[in-house]
Parts: sequence; structure tokens; C-alpha cells
Amino acid sequence: MIPQIARTTTRKSGVNPPPFAAHGFWRMLILLVAFGMFVALLIGRLATLALFESSRAYGATSTNYVPDRGDIVDRNGIPLARSIYGYAIWVKPADLLGDRKQLATQLAAIFPDTPAAEFYAKLTDDKPSYLRNRALPEQVRAVHDLGEIAIEFPREATRLYPQHDMAAHVLGFVNRDGKGAMGMERVMNDYLRDAAKRGTPLNLALDVRVQAALESELASGMTATAAKGAAGVVLDVQTGEVVAMATLPSFNPNRPSFANIPDLGQAITDGRYPISRQTNNVTNRVYELGSTFKPLTVAAALDAGTVRDLSVQYDATKPLQVGKFKIRDSHPLNRWINTPETLIHSSNIVTAQIADQLGAVRMDAMLRAMHFNARPDIELAEKSMPLYPKTWGRLTNMTVGFGHGIAVTPMHLASAYAAMVNGGIYRPATMFKTKADAKIPGKRVFTAATSARMRQLMRMIVVDGTGSQADALGYRVGGKTGSAEKPGVGGYSRNLVVSTFAAAFPMDNPRYVVLAMLDEPQGTEASSFQRTAGYTAAPVVRKTITRIGPLMGIIPDMKRDVDVSELMPLLWKAKGEQ
Repeated sequence: MIPQIARTTTRKSGVNPPPFAAHGFWRMLILLVAFGMFVALLIGRLATLALFESSRAYGATSTNYVPDRGDIVDRNGIPLARSIYGYAIWVKPADLLGDRKQLATQLAAIFPDTPAAEFYAKLTDDKPSYLRNRALPEQVRAVHDLGEIAIEFPREATRLYPQHDMAAHVLGFVNRDGKGAMGMERVMNDYLRDAAKRGTPLNLALDVRVQAALESELASGMTATAAKGAAGVVLDVQTGEVVAMATLPSFNPNRPSFANIPDLGQAITDGRYPISRQTNNVTNRVYELGSTFKPLTVAAALDAGTVRDLSVQYDATKPLQVGKFKIRDSHPLNRWINTPETLIHSSNIVTAQIADQLGAVRMDAMLRAMHFNARPDIELAEKSMPLYPKTWGRLTNMTVGFGHGIAVTPMHLASAYAAMVNGGIYRPATMFKTKADAKIPGKRVFTAATSARMRQLMRMIVVDGTGSQADALGYRVGGKTGSAEKPGVGGYSRNLVVSTFAAAFPMDNPRYVVLAMLDEPQGTEASSFQRTAGYTAAPVVRKTITRIGPLMGIIPDMKRDVDVSELMPLLWKAKGEQ
């Protein structure tokens, strides 16, 4: 028995372990290996998300990690349009469990810009639909907390306009198919979607600072005069770059919902915009711009030599009879006046005589040279064809001379004014930023001498004439008013006026054209109860120039001005005036 006990004791000492101990060791090893593999997979997944999620958010299908649509930026690189990966809210009405009316009310509380009735219509529809194409994370969370299983929250590539309604008519928007439906989004659609190019932002000539100032002052002028609408443009006279372009009322391209309803000129409470808000009034609508044409007529006459001596006087003592028609002045002077006085006092009677001496052939040639007979020169697709005279009789030529009988876009006028003051070179307007050393092609439409003379005359209009309220101190503004009655059924309406002021500054070395137009302004206390451009549009230009001048590197200088000393003796002064 003793030897057996000794053998048993030897086994307990662990020299030869029992079979169950070996099995436990291998089981533990397998568990450790499995756990290690799980950790490795988890780390790999996290690394993949960190490296590739941003590219998936933009819908990239290659290793370039660029958005599915290129960004649009202003001239300084400020984003105007960009693609992001955001939330949408989708509903399957057939799977809804809760009360639909109550749910519609709850959704309207989360999204105050959409009425409950619109949500209810979607919740009771037979087909699934988007409750919201775009939603903020906090909005998604609020909808999720409603606890409705039929509502889903897919993440989708979407287009974001961070400046909201700023420059909406220039940028346009993207439709549900991801294609540009208006503005630069439409024109540059292929470029923005090109995989080889969309990683580089599209640089526009716009400056968001100038754009904001222009829109702000147009809105203020529109409100102060109870106008139906407004439009404006800021144009570089040497390059043709459009630094700002605005149409009011505007719309938000982040949610471009249009309806065929009347434009009330105010915010639409149900979240939709009248279809008329989609119209770019600077390029896609034509107007008779009235007396703003008078400087162009005088410039053409100076070039042609039919006006040589500015001191020559014309009869403005009575209306001008032309066949069965009479041409009148809104504020008759009842005396003989010369060319500078014609522009300063905006005489239709004398401008018609100057146009008559110039002749229809030369008037037509001048306007065609600056493309008044064609759609405006600009890259936008939304461009209107002018209402250009088909025949040039004597009366037509005379009325066109002071801006009646021809309807053009404000863009036409801005480009023509740029040519008139920049030395006489016409250059097409452009929405794209140009290089600093680029040579911009152009064609001569006025002589340099005529351009220099027109700078003097336009400065005199602001200093001594109808444009006095556009005189931004220190900026040497020159320009011309235009107050045109709107045509309608049965003739012109005296109660409906389009007021325009077209200007350039600084006139001793012009750099920018600034044009402001108010559609149907009313005589209010702010405009001294006048509807004409001198009281409505001119102050908008003055305030805009005062704001944008320093932004564009133009410092006001009270000690500098255009030398008009040789022309001042030509202005008639009442007895006792200095």
C-alpha cells in the first residue's frame, strides 16, 4: 500500500497534470484570439470612418474626396454655394400609427415656416414623400422625439447657400435632380459637376460686402417709397466685372418653392414665393428707362460733330410739335437753353432736337454698337430681348433720344454708361472674376475726348442738376436721373413710374458704375412726396456709394473734383444768384 500512496502523492505535485487542465488552457487561448480579432475589426472600422466618412458625405466615388458639385465663391473666396451632407425627413404615410392631424400640428411647431395643412396633406397622401428636404440636427432630434416609426431621417448630399437670399438671382438654385435650375448654377452646371474641376471653387466677380450693401440700400429705398420692387448693379468700368447685382423682393435658394400666385411685394406666409420673384430684373426684364438715355444721345452727337459748341442754344420756350404729337418737358424752363443745361434740367424738348440733328442712322448705329438691340452681354441664361424699334421714323428717333419708345434691361444701361465714362471702350459685362493683369478685349464706341466731356457733364448733373441727392461727399459722383411712365393698355400711366439713377464714381478717374432702379415708387414723406428719380433712386445711389467706397479702396477726398470751370459760365443764373 505504501508504494501506491507514494505514486498518488507524486501526481498531486503537478509533475503530470490531469487532462481537464489542458483543455482549459486551450479554451482560454481561443477566447483571447477571438477577442483580439474583434478589437482589430473595431479599430479598423473606426479608422475607416475617420478617413472616409467626409468623402462619403460629399458623395465622392473616387479617392479625390471632393463634393459631387463644386463650390461657388465670391471674388475673395467667401462661400456662396456649397455641397454638404445633411439630413432629410421622409415619411411613409401607410405606416403611420399616430393621429395625423396632431402630428401635422407638432411638425408645424418644429418648422414654423410650413403650415400644418401642408404637412397634413403629405401625411394623408398615398405615396411616401419628403416632409423636409433639409433639416438641422436639432430639428431632426425634435421630430425623432415624436416617436413616429413611419418617419425616417436619410442623410443626403444637398446644396447649401450660406448667405441665404443674398445674390439669389445670380446664384440660382439646384433642383431635386441635382441640376442647376437658374442663375450660375444653371449656366455652369456641367463645370460644377465635372469630376476633374469640382475640387476647385468657381470664383465669381461678386463681392459679398458690396452685394450686402447694395441689397440693404435698395431694400431701404423700396420701403421708404413704398415701391413695388427694386433692382441694382455695381459694375467695374474697366473690366466689366459685376461686383454686385440685386433684385428685390428676393427668395431663399435653400428652399426655392414657387407658386403661381400674385406678387404682393412682401413675405409669403405659407413658405412659397410668387413665381415673379424668380425673375432677375437686372437682366431678364426690360423697361423704358427714360432720361438716363439723354447722356448717350449727347455723347453720340458730340462724336458725330452735330454738337460742337456747347454754348449753342435751343428753343425750349414751348412744347415741340412733331406731326400730330407734342413733346413736353415735365418742368418747363420756357427759355432757350444750351447742351449742359439740357442735361442738368433734363429737357425732353431739346434732347429731341439734338437727336433730330444726329439722325436716325447714327442714333441706331450708336445703340447697336453697345448691343442695345440684343440680349445683354452677361453669362447668365436669364436674359431678355430688348423692345427695339423696327423702323426709325423721325418721331421714333426723337423719343428714343430721351428714353421712350425703346425698352432695355438695366444691365444694358450699366454697360453703356461704363463705356461712356471709361474712355469710350465698350466691354461685355461678366460674372467671373478676372485676373489682375488680364487684358480685357473691348471695342471703341466713343472717342476719348467725348468720354472726358461726358464725365464733366455728368458731374454737373449731380452738382447743379436733378441728381443732387446722389452727391456722396468726397466721391465725385456723376450720373443721370430717369423717371419714365410705365406703358399699359391704352397708353402710358402717369401714376406708375419707373425711377432710375445711373451713376459712376469717382468721375475724375471712374472705376465703378452704380445703378439703382425703383419700380412704382410712391410719393412719401421720405421722398418729399415726389416719385421722380431725383427724390427716390438718387438717394439710394448716394448711400450705396458711401458704404461701398471704402470697401473698394476708394477713400473720400473733399479736396479733389472734376474740373468743370470752363463749362460753369454756360449755366444760366437767375438775377441775384451766385
